[in-house]
Amino acid sequence: MERQIIIQHGTEEIAASVHYPVLVKAEGRCKNRMPLVIICHGFVGSRIGVDRLFVKTARELGQAGSMVVRFDYIGCGESSGDYGRESVDSMIAQTRDVLDYSLGLGDIDPERVTLIGHSLGGMIALLTAARDRRVKNLVMWSAVGYPFNDIVKITSRKLYDEAITRGKVDYLGYGLTPQFFESLAAYQPFQEAKKFTGDVLVIHGTSDDAIPVDYAFLYQKVFWMRSEGRCDKEIIFQADHTYSSGGHQQQLIHKTRDWLGGLENAHREWQDWMI
Repeated sequence: MERQIIIQHGTEEIAASVHYPVLVKAEGRCKNRMPLVIICHGFVGSRIGVDRLFVKTARELGQAGSMVVRFDYIGCGESSGDYGRESVDSMIAQTRDVLDYSLGLGDIDPERVTLIGHSLGGMIALLTAARDRRVKNLVMWSAVGYPFNDIVKITSRKLYDEAITRGKVDYLGYGLTPQFFESLAAYQPFQEAKKFTGDVLVIHGTSDDAIPVDYAFLYQKVFWMRSEGRCDKEIIFQADHTYSSGGHQQQLIHKTRDWLGGLENAHREWQDWMI
């Protein structure tokens, strides 16, 4: 079952979709406590995703037994507000408000809370996880590594310069402001990665022209330097930034589902051992 909801964030409204899990039986009994997955879209994106990537992912993970929430950041998709006037801090706060709401949707297992983020959403998911202990697992798809440089490369330096001189500039219908760009420059995700103590999956495609695949190796190296928490990496050959080929999209979704399933099995074995 799927449901469309509105989550309040100050005076703005965040549009979101909830995918309820298919009940999964363990040893003849239905598991009552559900894992929660929240999907964070990227720069000027939406909760649907390119080629419906986030819709398909949510349905796949729902079939596997997770409660899944995907949402539009303020000014994107069906949410209210002006995206270009927001900041990284605002997107972190929005993600935490979605987390607040999602944890009240049912009997969520607090030890099985995962953020999935794509591109800029991967960085926002990381920054949120580093600040909110409720997040136990993190999945980063083609994540931004140097936010200011990466986004300016996408929009063009000329457009950024125009935003500075004019106070606002149009990019694909989004009015980007100097505040938006300045907020990107304030964060270094590779430094922040050390603060997250949970388990991480990093996925990237070798044909990504927007965000270099090298970032996946850098992220894994930083995550490995932590005293706790594992980090796994998957490289999808010839996949582009949005995994637009059907085969690459399926690989992405299945690798994510299987990795989360492996965590589920480990969690179940730990519970059995405790009993």
